[in-house]
Amino acid sequence: MTRCPYDICDGSGLIFDEERREASDCRCRPQVIAGIRARSLSAVIPEKYRDVGFERFPVTEIEPRIVAATRRFCDRIDQNLDAGKGLWFMGPVGTGKTTLAMLVTQAALAAGRSAARYSLPGLLSQIRRTFDTGGHDDLFDRLAAVDLLHIDDIGAEQTTPWVLEELYSIINARYEERRSVVITTNILDRETLCAQITERTVSRLTEMCDELPLIGVDHRMDVGVA
Repeated sequence: MTRCPYDICDGSGLIFDEERREASDCRCRPQVIAGIRARSLSAVIPEKYRDVGFERFPVTEIEPRIVAATRRFCDRIDQNLDAGKGLWFMGPVGTGKTTLAMLVTQAALAAGRSAARYSLPGLLSQIRRTFDTGGHDDLFDRLAAVDLLHIDDIGAEQTTPWVLEELYSIINARYEERRSVVITTNILDRETLCAQITERTVSRLTEMCDELPLIGVDHRMDVGVA
């Protein structure tokens, strides 16, 4: 059982009155429910990224202004998640986008919030499988409820009407419920991205996220991860 972030209940999301033999919802109850719903989603932090940190390579080699903005977001993770704010990392391959996004996801988990992380191709592959098992609506509800949804490689999937509609549905559901997203994409040009994932999806993401462009060398050519 996780600890109540407000130190009110025992982590169950319920406050028990022993004298009246009654239970009432704790302030953390929505987070507890979201965490339970998120448990069957994708494993959050891959082994490759579990040791990343602001004081470690490759983060120390990334543009300081972008790192500082990411750190500020992490320092106010609860406020940002409650407000439905997110980050959008964009830039060439190997510039540290996923590493910075993982730091945000780590901060959410450390704060006791629920999170799920996918590459977009992997997420769409899982959604496709649910049509065979009948679990599409349940997966969609979980993706809409989790406190933070981290999606890598936006724009990497081959564009089809089905892909575009599923991606928009996920982003729009989170937009309407004020749920945070953290995304990465290799596409820097807005017009190209609109052509790849539709203007309405890009419009939602623009409103939901602060855009953080990364320009630099491919850190995968060095020792470490990026």
